[in-house]
Amino acid sequence: MDHPNYDAVCFHTQQCAEKYLKAFLQEADIPFRKTHDLADLLNSALSIEPAWTSMKADLNALSAFAVEYRYPGESADLDEAREALEKCQQVRQIIRRTMHLDKSDSSPGDVE
Repeated sequence: MDHPNYDAVCFHTQQCAEKYLKAFLQEADIPFRKTHDLADLLNSALSIEPAWTSMKADLNALSAFAVEYRYPGESADLDEAREALEKCQQVRQIIRRTMHLDKSDSSPGDVE
């Protein structure tokens, strides 16, 4: 690929984490407001999954990507995209295990 779109990788890692958190909250019948703020969504989940506090730093880092690289201006590089993907995979794995979805868990590909 001549011009990899690392911005899109970062944006979609945030989206993935957001959708998994919202799916968990929905399945647990925990109300949540319309938001892209991953910390806010995490706070809603902590009442029944207090161990998820360990995800706070990763979710805070991913939250910035909802806007930071979505619009012209700053651009992500390969290292940022890899780091975002790693954080997303960790969050995804924790939520999938909690929701008993890990039986067919497959990892997304590497970023190049």
